[in-house]
Amino acid sequence: MEKSQQNAHTYKSLKIERKDPTSGVFYLYLNRPLQRNALSSDFFTEFPHALSSLDQNPDAAVIILSGSGDHFCAGIDVKVFSTLTNLSSSYPDTARASEYLRRHVKFLQDAVTAIERCRKPVIAAVRGACIGGGVDIITACDIRVCAKDAFFSVKEVDLGIVADMGSLQRLPGIVGYGNAVELALSGRRFSAQEAKELGLVSRVFGSKEELEEGVSILAEGIAAKSPIAVTGTKAVLLRTRDLNVDQGLDHVATWNSAMLLSADLKEAVAAQMQNRKPKFAKL
Repeated sequence: MEKSQQNAHTYKSLKIERKDPTSGVFYLYLNRPLQRNALSSDFFTEFPHALSSLDQNPDAAVIILSGSGDHFCAGIDVKVFSTLTNLSSSYPDTARASEYLRRHVKFLQDAVTAIERCRKPVIAAVRGACIGGGVDIITACDIRVCAKDAFFSVKEVDLGIVADMGSLQRLPGIVGYGNAVELALSGRRFSAQEAKELGLVSRVFGSKEELEEGVSILAEGIAAKSPIAVTGTKAVLLRTRDLNVDQGLDHVATWNSAMLLSADLKEAVAAQMQNRKPKFAKL
């Protein structure tokens, strides 16, 4: 297994691997397995950095996001909440404490939104627990798959807080408003099969091994496609998510007016005519 150049930067909460030196698929792991990959303070600084480094790496075409060990993510580490409480109490008045908290929440949100800023597709591969902040993370991913042992919970209401890193904004568009309300207000645990029925994940695999093989096949298939088309498709889907159909069509017309006439289009057409696999330049 090759250690990626991206791993030249040492992370406390993450790990990056490139399992095949000829592949465009890179693996980004939440890497605190003894804490069920609970999100530490380090994560919120390191995660955007790692995604940015992969985004800028021309060898990286697709990112698989997973958790080390038996779980994806148990949510935010309680130590983060303790730190916030202690810091807030050090301010001389409520207004200043509130202003600090708002800035810090925006900082936490930005770490998750970094998934959407990354041009390369991010596929969440979930095993075990995906709780609270874990749900925030996967709802920002482009594709979500899981093993049958996965379970999920929008848990924040049970901690006496409002989910604030994206679940309440992204989940309704994925599972429907009514389902999102029920999950967020109850905080209940739901299974991999229910996640599939709700549309939160697109596929459920029977075991860890099947998940690893299945998500690898999916990622390799995407990585073999035109990077201009793949990154453009992600960008247009995100940009037009909150637009009406006419606005979305106008946006993609503008996008393609700039990006349609690429070397990738010529190569894709030639490959089809010659009955061979296309070979695209890196992005």
